[in-house]
Amino acid sequence: MILCHDDETIIAQCTPKGSGAIALLRISGITAVAVAAKISKLASGKSLLEMQSHTIHVGWIIDDAGSKIDHVMLLLMHGPKTFTGQDVVEITCHNNPFIVQEILHQAIKNGARMAQQGEFTKRAVLNNKIDLIQAEAINELIHANTQLGLKKSLSQLDGSFSSWVASIEKELTKALAFSESSFEFIDEEMAFGNEIKQIIESTLTTIGSIKKTFNQQLHIRQGMRIALIGSVNAGKSSLFNALLNKERAIVTDIAGTTRDAIEAGLYKKDCYWTLIDTAGLRQTNDFIEQEGIKRSHKEAQLADIIVLVFDGSRIATDQEHTIYDELLTQYRYKTICVQNKSDLPMCSNALLANTPEIIQTSCYDKEALELLEQRIDDMISALLAKNESPFLLNQRHYNLLLGLENRLLEIITMLGTKTVAYELLSYHLNDALAHLCELTGKSISEQGMDAVFKEFCVGK
Repeated sequence: MILCHDDETIIAQCTPKGSGAIALLRISGITAVAVAAKISKLASGKSLLEMQSHTIHVGWIIDDAGSKIDHVMLLLMHGPKTFTGQDVVEITCHNNPFIVQEILHQAIKNGARMAQQGEFTKRAVLNNKIDLIQAEAINELIHANTQLGLKKSLSQLDGSFSSWVASIEKELTKALAFSESSFEFIDEEMAFGNEIKQIIESTLTTIGSIKKTFNQQLHIRQGMRIALIGSVNAGKSSLFNALLNKERAIVTDIAGTTRDAIEAGLYKKDCYWTLIDTAGLRQTNDFIEQEGIKRSHKEAQLADIIVLVFDGSRIATDQEHTIYDELLTQYRYKTICVQNKSDLPMCSNALLANTPEIIQTSCYDKEALELLEQRIDDMISALLAKNESPFLLNQRHYNLLLGLENRLLEIITMLGTKTVAYELLSYHLNDALAHLCELTGKSISEQGMDAVFKEFCVGK
């Protein structure tokens, strides 16, 4: 029997690599059960080939000589009622890298090959178990950096976005039927231009509302970038370390110690925070420090939230007043103002006097740090609340929606002409439908499919 590439039996480790309690290896393909039977010995003394589908068996993985490699559990599932739609055997073994490697080696010797990135999920798509949007939702689910991202990915896996695409496809198919009817019955002067226009305009409105939320959805997908910005010796690095609860950045009394942006991440209250410590802002002739200051301004631009830090224990210079006023003028909407070093005597300081709220902090004051964290969390909640779309778009979805929008705008232009060429209109509607179907994978090219699954880990 000559097998096509997507029928070949594949194997990969589905759990993270490294030492641990257990690892799960998945085998999928036409000969998956036969391969698993060759390398296993069941405690019952029977062969895996004799067992019924969707049953679990205790046994051992053995080598060619019959020596035991590991004590394992085997889950046997015959297609099509499996994730991939093919025969699948999942092996649960002890998570020692040497054991895992030897099991993989034995499976490959007996007819399997190593799976490629995302190949199990790709087979699920090819076998119509899920569509491409749902496949991408699996990847989003694994890498979600916020609770909201997790929920939306799970909803998309259940088909929320796919259902929306299906409803749009239904409407565009109806518009195509109207267009073809108008062409067929042109002699009877039966035209449905108004009906087609209503469908296209309604679709454009929906696409537009979803597109608007794309940038906000980056917060949901990637977590929040929180940049500590301020003048030299404002205590940014100390505050950075205190928020992380570890010594990540070098702290000294020397002005300009931090000359580059330093990142560190942590999970806080259902969201992933990327904290960025930045070079202090001031005028300097030092070339390296100048480069660091340029990066500080870039981080201020890219950040979702800016923690604007100034030293409350001394009088601010005119230069600092100018720097902070410029930052607030540009980024007030996403800025939390912090008067740092509150453990020292505070100066009467007009700096940031025009701000609605200034939080006093110190890296030695736990309550003050908790207050700052709460303020950051409140701002994160407000940012996430702005996203009204039920869907979680990635760049591929966004680009395809943009392409669909452009095609529909062309159709609106055609409908606005004195004499509508319905035959040409039908062609453009068919093109729009084909473009829409790329979202779910119905009409995507093999290269496009491969590009999607390159983002997946091998075990998926």
